[in-house]
Amino acid sequence: MSTLTRTETIAAPRSAHTRVRGGDPSTTPPPDVGPDDAVRQRRKVLLSMVFSLALVVSAVASLNLALPEIARDTGASQTQQQWLVDGYAVVFAGLLLPAGALGDRFGRRRMLIGGMLVFGLAYALAALTTDAGMLIALRSLAGVGAAMTMPATLSIITTTFPPEERTKAVGTWAGVAGGGAVIGLLLSGLLLEIGQWQWVFAANALWAGLALVFAARWAPESRDEHAGSIDPVGGLLSAGGLSAAVFATIEGPHRGWTDPLVVAGYTIGFTALLAFVLWERTRKQPLLDPRLFRLRGFASGSLSITLQFLAFFGFVFIGLQYLQLVLDYSPLQAALAFVPMGVAIGATSRRAAPHLAHKLGASRTNTVGLAVAAVGFVLLATLDATSSYWQVLVGLIVLGAGMGIATTPATSAIVVSLPDTKQGVASAVNDAAREVGGAVGIAVLGSVLSSGYRGGVETHTEGLPPEAAERASDSLAFVVHGADRLGPAGQQLLGVARESFVSGMQTAMWVGASVMALGAVAVHVLHFGEQRHAESS
Repeated sequence: MSTLTRTETIAAPRSAHTRVRGGDPSTTPPPDVGPDDAVRQRRKVLLSMVFSLALVVSAVASLNLALPEIARDTGASQTQQQWLVDGYAVVFAGLLLPAGALGDRFGRRRMLIGGMLVFGLAYALAALTTDAGMLIALRSLAGVGAAMTMPATLSIITTTFPPEERTKAVGTWAGVAGGGAVIGLLLSGLLLEIGQWQWVFAANALWAGLALVFAARWAPESRDEHAGSIDPVGGLLSAGGLSAAVFATIEGPHRGWTDPLVVAGYTIGFTALLAFVLWERTRKQPLLDPRLFRLRGFASGSLSITLQFLAFFGFVFIGLQYLQLVLDYSPLQAALAFVPMGVAIGATSRRAAPHLAHKLGASRTNTVGLAVAAVGFVLLATLDATSSYWQVLVGLIVLGAGMGIATTPATSAIVVSLPDTKQGVASAVNDAAREVGGAVGIAVLGSVLSSGYRGGVETHTEGLPPEAAERASDSLAFVVHGADRLGPAGQQLLGVARESFVSGMQTAMWVGASVMALGAVAVHVLHFGEQRHAESS
């Protein structure tokens, strides 16, 4: 992979080295296919891609809604609940780069269909078990399928749509990527209202089957005829390093930050990630060339996506528990409560972001979006155990608007920084930034929450049986569902537990606000540096 020196020079026409099968709708139509038929075919491609994308994206958040019921039925601790969400996200993030490269080499449509098969199988099996450890394992397997799927969706779009239509198509993709979580929440909320949490897994298995049919029918095949050799060492280092670091972050509040296993996790994780960077620099055809981050558009887009979803998925993990366990919302009510945020993301990514990018430029629009999202987190940090939904709503809408404004220009900055023959890598980097950010965000903000909650509750569990005291310190869900069985002390403990949860949540929201604000500053600095570079050259 060659390193390019100017972002402005990369908006290249479709490369002759990208082989497209199945009737690429973006190429000149044959005599018996009119322009309108080609447009309709591209719309079908876009529909099938965002349908698959919505599935793998919604799966990150949809299980959050079921966590209280899963914890009640399986006895999952707060740490296990984090792993139920992050087991999927870590595998998803860690395998995105090798999956994108495999799609470039063997065919993106083929990877997409294979990913849907793996995902659907994992969720079908998960619907049949009630063991927390097995659920974590099957969720991790579903992460493998998601990693095979997500890079293919964006790279198929970018190699199918001509340049004049590509920005709008990518905007649609970005809107679904940001708002897809709310789709999953609504589906989960409805299913949990009428059935059990196992129905969430079964429904996702059926969704995967439909996505597979759509992809097989409408998605064109494409590949890079000059794709390099597979890089298993790079893939192992990146996935292993990320997994070890996230493991340490999640386990830290429970085991203690100086626990040998936690220290070893961080040591192995950061050493492996450093080794990944050094290894990739030595290869002629790397999995990810670190020198690509010299491209300021590529670097700022990747940084923005990472930080956006670090804060966003951390909030979703915490916010849904807050609505259900503190404000006593039902799963469906909690899902409906998040709908305005999804609407705000979809509306601003599709309409406001392209308009602002035309007026201000992509980098300034990215900065504005991150700053608005930071304000949203500040508003969410003011919530407490007695807040009304109107207070929640304002924070959700502001956060969603900021996310929508920032996501589209950040995604576009990444994909336009590389030629069409490397769109699999560009897509994988975009997706990896998103999922790495999400996995780290759940780990970091979840750990901030866990530390605050555990510290507040542990001093109020005297007089409880040792096992009950430990479980109460591990999980607010246990206290909420078991307070009546603990007698008068249980009701007092419930009040303390909810206040402790809120205290930890408020701290986590301030962390999210800081992350978004620092991201806005960093993107602005990178843009300023790009302008100076352009003026001096």
